[in-house]
Amino acid sequence: MSPTGLHLRWCLSVPEAMEDGLSDWLLGFGATATYRDADPPNYFYAYFKPGSEGADPSDLVAFPGVVLESAERFGDEDWITKSREGFGSFNVGSRFFIRPLWDQGPLPLDRFAITVNPGLAFGTGGHETTRLCMEFLEQLAMEGRLNSPILDIGAGTGILSLTAYLLGARGITTFDIDPDCGPAMNEFITMNEGPGGPAPFDYFVGDLEDEKIHPPYRGLLANILLLTIQDLLPRMAEITEPGSWLIASGILAECQDEALVSLATHGFKPLKMCTEGAWVAILAERV
Repeated sequence: MSPTGLHLRWCLSVPEAMEDGLSDWLLGFGATATYRDADPPNYFYAYFKPGSEGADPSDLVAFPGVVLESAERFGDEDWITKSREGFGSFNVGSRFFIRPLWDQGPLPLDRFAITVNPGLAFGTGGHETTRLCMEFLEQLAMEGRLNSPILDIGAGTGILSLTAYLLGARGITTFDIDPDCGPAMNEFITMNEGPGGPAPFDYFVGDLEDEKIHPPYRGLLANILLLTIQDLLPRMAEITEPGSWLIASGILAECQDEALVSLATHGFKPLKMCTEGAWVAILAERV
């Protein structure tokens, strides 16, 4: 097969702080998918369609610490295998087991199993920010604070909403502004719904001004970028009551102080913080 008929895959070493910017840059050069391996050494992968030359590797100097480990071409018959190589099953917190849809191995009896399709949308449990939010939800469940209703803002696949549901929460509404997340949430629910059971959450594509928003909410999930959190905080304060909780993540650890000030300024008192790698998640309470 000629090189023009082959897919291209890059394997890179990427610091967590560089991941979002690098992903956007690669997508601008025709990458069709990017993801990080959940297992050490946590390589970052980018795929390009047949005939693409990808980006110029020499331009990676714009991303400090990023190293192109390998670049290889492969045919269509290898696509599924290649896309699955870097994503295996793993535990999150003390109660969850994340597995890709192709993993049909035995399930642990002492954990909730969540099936994901890597590449659908953000929200496979493989990113530090998602895991931090799931662990905070575990803490809230143990404290009996997963009160309804709950709103998941910028939810991706809806993995945090399903996490809350499995921990006992009900009355969960989930949305994302990205149109691709509508089908992704639908597929995610289908992969994880029990036989004859109710849908774990209501979902839509829209924003915080949508008519499907029905405040007040007793809990908010916001695993999004800090800048977006800051833009939405005034509205978040409007749709919550004193005592409501907010889990805010997608925040670089180096921006922790800025995030704490922003939350406090808009009526959310920080209670706890958790850090993993370059990322931080904050549990706050509406005052």
